[in-house]
Amino acid sequence: MHILVLTGAGISAESGIATFRDSDGLWAGHEIDEVATPQGFVSNPSLVYSFYNARKRQLISEEVQPNEAHYAIARLQAKIPNTTIITQNVDDLHERSGVTDIIHMHGNLLEIQCTQCNHVFFSKSDISLDSTCPQCNVKSKLRPNIVWFGEAPLFLDRIYHLLSVCTHFIAIGTSGTVYPAAQFVQEASKNRAHCVLINKIPSENFDSFHEHRYGDATVEVPKYVSTLIHSIHESDD
Repeated sequence: MHILVLTGAGISAESGIATFRDSDGLWAGHEIDEVATPQGFVSNPSLVYSFYNARKRQLISEEVQPNEAHYAIARLQAKIPNTTIITQNVDDLHERSGVTDIIHMHGNLLEIQCTQCNHVFFSKSDISLDSTCPQCNVKSKLRPNIVWFGEAPLFLDRIYHLLSVCTHFIAIGTSGTVYPAAQFVQEASKNRAHCVLINKIPSENFDSFHEHRYGDATVEVPKYVSTLIHSIHESDD
């Protein structure tokens, strides 16, 4: 048995982190090309730094904490160690809830990458044009370790391997519109995994799932995790 959990913006929204695509989300007041593309970074790095520094400050504030859905996923992993989380989110709420085996396919807001030497390091501090890489000591070459539009998601080889071997695929808080993640359910289903969608509303790809649970993640995820753990333990008896 191997359980694969994919989480999207919907799970973090219930912790107070605005989603990118909603009308009142993080793109409000900004053009995507300005703050979330390599070209935007080259054109105006100070604006990009300001945008992501503000997102980072929000993430590490006391107001943003893991919610019951995050903790339920951590309990699932503790009970069924062969559980891997793939997240489209760039926050660290899963880690703070106790999750260990996690893949950040779109990067991590608390990581910085040096474009000079490719060194990636953890930092809660703001970055600017005056920031220096701790590895190569070169200034003005740092960027958020975030996958921008036009860039390939991270760790796809490992993800597709897991999709080929998982027995359960659970998507939580995803729109089903962002590729390649929107295709993961087809990959898992093709390999005979049981596919479950937990979302506020039907996703764009809802008809590819075998099971659907609609409502707040903080309510539906703990309920489903309890049911899944119980059913697995019963089958082991």
